[in-house]
Amino acid sequence: MKKKKVFVGLSGGVDSSVSAALLKKQGYGVTGVFIKVWQPDFLECTWKTERLDAIRVAAHLDIPFMTLDLEKEYKESVANYMIEEYKMGRTPNPDVMCNKTIKFGAFLKKALELGADYVATGHYARNTFNKEANSYELYTGIDTNKDQSYFLWTLNQEQLKHIIFPIGEYEKPQVRKLAEKFNLITATKKDSQGLCFMGKLDMKDFLKEFIPENRGDVLDEEGKVIGYHDNAMYYTLGQRRGFIITQKTPEDIPYYIVAKDMKNNTITVSHKKGEHLHNEQKEVELVDTNWISNAPKDGEELSVRIRYRQKLHKCVVRHKDEKILLKFDEPQTVDAGQSAVLYDKERCVGGGIVES
Repeated sequence: MKKKKVFVGLSGGVDSSVSAALLKKQGYGVTGVFIKVWQPDFLECTWKTERLDAIRVAAHLDIPFMTLDLEKEYKESVANYMIEEYKMGRTPNPDVMCNKTIKFGAFLKKALELGADYVATGHYARNTFNKEANSYELYTGIDTNKDQSYFLWTLNQEQLKHIIFPIGEYEKPQVRKLAEKFNLITATKKDSQGLCFMGKLDMKDFLKEFIPENRGDVLDEEGKVIGYHDNAMYYTLGQRRGFIITQKTPEDIPYYIVAKDMKNNTITVSHKKGEHLHNEQKEVELVDTNWISNAPKDGEELSVRIRYRQKLHKCVVRHKDEKILLKFDEPQTVDAGQSAVLYDKERCVGGGIVES
């Protein structure tokens, strides 16, 4: 049999390194690919260091290595999207967009053009084929603390038949042990955090480079001015930093953003996190929906996650005038632009973008 070719997205981290090692051990023809993306001049340049680690891993595993320049695609489809969403007062999810347009968009397309049968990444998720249904299904990773299926809800059947998630069946400590077993230089490397490819950054400082400052009032729940902020566009609901409180209380308890008024450039804050907030809703409308195998039926009961690592909540899916509505069993704090991802136990059904 012809050896199946797989292009592995080597980020320079432990998860992708172990993914490449496992696939080689399983007999695949593995090529390591470092994806170079756009990074603004005002951020610390990290891609060269990450690429060097990826090269070292590829050399150690004795596999071919290449660099794929997707700088233009990333700037247009991820960075610009994120900036425009913030300008509209919405809460974007750049990691979802990065997976959709870069890792399983441009990277997958290029890999197939170059003769690969599959692409693989170090995501903690499981891609299985259901013979009875004759379709691919996406499941949560075995490690519930690292599960990344939330960011993969846009995947479709045509993509999934060319995708492998080698570490989806492992927990993180097992991945670390495998890295040691394979003598990988990334075995003890810290996990990357923050935005997809860009890493950890102060979102307000990032946005200031593209959206001018516009000082506005910080209000308490009664509408009293208790501080100021730099621009309502910079903030997301639930955020607890980045604004100034001038009317201090003796307790000095943290404030959380519970509402934004883009027209008047104000944000409302409260000591209450996640309860009785201004924007709690029992029902939301979804747009740009994607169903991985089959669309949920009208009235079907599923579970939903609106933020990464948020606990699952029960909901009912409703079809109304060609729209998809989610009715929650308990009021949820939701902001337009967020991803609402639906689950049937461990199976990721798909999701959509919160419109209202």
